[in-house]
Amino acid sequence: MAVTRLKRKNRKDKAKSAVRRQSLKIQNAKPVIKNVDIEQIKEEFKAKAAKKA
Repeated sequence: MAVTRLKRKNRKDKAKSAVRRQSLKIQNAKPVIKNVDIEQIKEEFKAKAAKKA
């Protein structure tokens, strides 16, 4: 008896697992923590306000 491969099912299964892997990878991703200098940002806003006025 010959063995037939279900190609469409195989493609669907691979696509489903790829989506699952990608979603798990996105869920586990951590954003890069950046050090923000708040005082410098305040100074920039003051400089912009002074420039407009």
